[in-house]
Amino acid sequence: MGIRSQNNPIAAYLDVFSNTGTDAAGAATLPSSGLTATGGIISDYTSGTDVYRAHVFTSSGTFAVTELGTFGDTVEYLAVAGGGGGGVGSDFASYQSGGGGGGAGGLLVSPSFPGVPASQNQGTAMTVSAGPTSYTIAVGAGGGRGLGNPTLGPSKGGGKGVDSVISGPDITTITAKGGGGGAGNPIVAGGGSGYGSGGGGEGAYSPNPYKAAAAGGSYPGPTQQGFPGGTGSTSANGGGVRHGGGGGGAGAAGIPGADSEPGITEGDGGLGLQVLIAGNAPAAAIGTPGPSGTGWVAQGGHAGAYNNGSNGTIAQPAGGGGGNGGAHATTAGNGLSGTGGGGGGANAPGASNGIAGQGGSGIVVVRYQIASITAVAKATGGAISFFGNKTIHAFTSSGAFIANESLTAEVVVLAGGGGGGAYRAAGGGAGGLAMAPSVPFAAAPYAVVVGGGGVGGGGVNRIIAGAAGIDSTIVTGAPYTITAKGGGAGGGNLAGSTGGSGGGAQASPGPNTTGYSATQSAANPSSPFTINDYGFAGGNGGAYPPKAGSGGGGGAGGAGEAGTPTVGGNGGLGRQLPATFQDPDSRSGPNGGGLGAPGPGSTFHWVAGGGAGGNIFTPVTASHGGAGPSGTATYAGAGGPAGPGPSPGAPGWSNTGGGGAGDCIANDGGSDTGGNGGSGLVLIAYPS
Repeated sequence: MGIRSQNNPIAAYLDVFSNTGTDAAGAATLPSSGLTATGGIISDYTSGTDVYRAHVFTSSGTFAVTELGTFGDTVEYLAVAGGGGGGVGSDFASYQSGGGGGGAGGLLVSPSFPGVPASQNQGTAMTVSAGPTSYTIAVGAGGGRGLGNPTLGPSKGGGKGVDSVISGPDITTITAKGGGGGAGNPIVAGGGSGYGSGGGGEGAYSPNPYKAAAAGGSYPGPTQQGFPGGTGSTSANGGGVRHGGGGGGAGAAGIPGADSEPGITEGDGGLGLQVLIAGNAPAAAIGTPGPSGTGWVAQGGHAGAYNNGSNGTIAQPAGGGGGNGGAHATTAGNGLSGTGGGGGGANAPGASNGIAGQGGSGIVVVRYQIASITAVAKATGGAISFFGNKTIHAFTSSGAFIANESLTAEVVVLAGGGGGGAYRAAGGGAGGLAMAPSVPFAAAPYAVVVGGGGVGGGGVNRIIAGAAGIDSTIVTGAPYTITAKGGGAGGGNLAGSTGGSGGGAQASPGPNTTGYSATQSAANPSSPFTINDYGFAGGNGGAYPPKAGSGGGGGAGGAGEAGTPTVGGNGGLGRQLPATFQDPDSRSGPNGGGLGAPGPGSTFHWVAGGGAGGNIFTPVTASHGGAGPSGTATYAGAGGPAGPGPSPGAPGWSNTGGGGAGDCIANDGGSDTGGNGGSGLVLIAYPS
């Protein structure tokens, strides 16, 4: 379809918008055009005098080409798979050890892409056909985190990340391989030819195979997808330290754990790579900060630490989204969504739980040239597109919005959704949604924070609530801070927590079966502009006996549905983004891939739906995420669905703020898990 004329300053030349991007700019000088294509979140930006359009996929979708332009039929790409989960170190008669960091997802780019080593491509160009031709984009999820509790069984290693794939009727399939999980006895680190970067080794009480790190995919060689993990340290006689090794990254190997004191250091994750395919540094639309500005992806996870008296998570240098390590039974950090970062390793001292970090989901980007211009920038930051006489900046991860002149903008701030609970548990609440129709920005930089989704509950203790989502914020030029509160956690043997929208409550028996009300993001009373806040309560848990369903998480458009004696409650309905942001070219398909999610009827661009409630016994009827009381709008807001049968809760979609679904009881010995909440989003639009 393309983004058509409207107020485009070069509309006389182009049917497809071909002006600006990471630099939102002025008029073009050449009557040239690129492809006409749809899919993903669109980012238009300039590099010198060339204008590129990038389609950014943080969830699976379709890249559909309907027409070729004057710049040819070659499309450049970046494919990053899901990162591997971190491992949990073992407890050897109270001599604790650190688990290995998860390896980053495999990274592949187009041949000869600027700034990326030649080894990180398949030597395969992507040449598309005039349409209508559809190319399937599969974005891999992160690998599961290791869970350890010595009283109930041995510690465990992290899971492999899921592949990211670009396929179609007339191209060679492009497959980035999932990152390897970090080691945790009895599971060795994952890696080798079927993986991206290799997982890190576990710190070992005595020499054994668990300290060994794993190799990166096809490493070394012309088609490698990542680097090896770092080995864990070894203490043969009980003295010294036993730190894990960091997971491998797309740009460097993981760092080994130290073998002795002093210098008791666990391994950093291997550095990722900077790939400026969706915008220029310092305002690249994807990735994280790193050694040379933004745009870094695919970093390995930091290792877990030996129990040396330290507490808390252990930070590692920035460089592609790998998770922090954990020490002394602290939950390690997750790899960041949309980076393929590996999950952090953890430690399991004594009878305490050790919980490693989950791998970060991957990302796929395709780009092509659409014009040559001479431009004057208005603003930078995020993925930039034009629609309806407006310039739109979409932030799917944290960054900076830099206004080069005074602007008045419409702003949407969406927080991360809450995680669903584990073991017949409730759905997570949607992230809070704050919308301001008219916000003044002076010429200055403004910090944008996009909150991640809360981790779903789970583990060997079975009955565990999910985690709340993370707040999203932007400090505006007054200065006033617009804050959307993270979604409330889904209850696991307790009531759901408050948040942007409240988490649902677990079915009885339990100490509290009432869903809490949502805590709204408060408008700034002294602000010169109006902020509208949206968030509703989670649903109550159902009665027992004979069977019982837990409550659905609240959504931005309605409360979560209560559970019944036989089925979990549907998640609360989401809310549609304002018309300013409803670009037909950024619609999501049935599995995501665009801005927002499908909704009731044939509508699109819905966000902030609550996660569905789980059920206590099987077989049961499935419950829907983001469905509202009618149960018919199964995508509206992209909260995760639950069931039927013995299944974990599904996650909320990335960048929709959807709540994760509650787990249905699986009777599988205690590995029940709730769905993770979807990450948040910040949108800014001003007249072109």
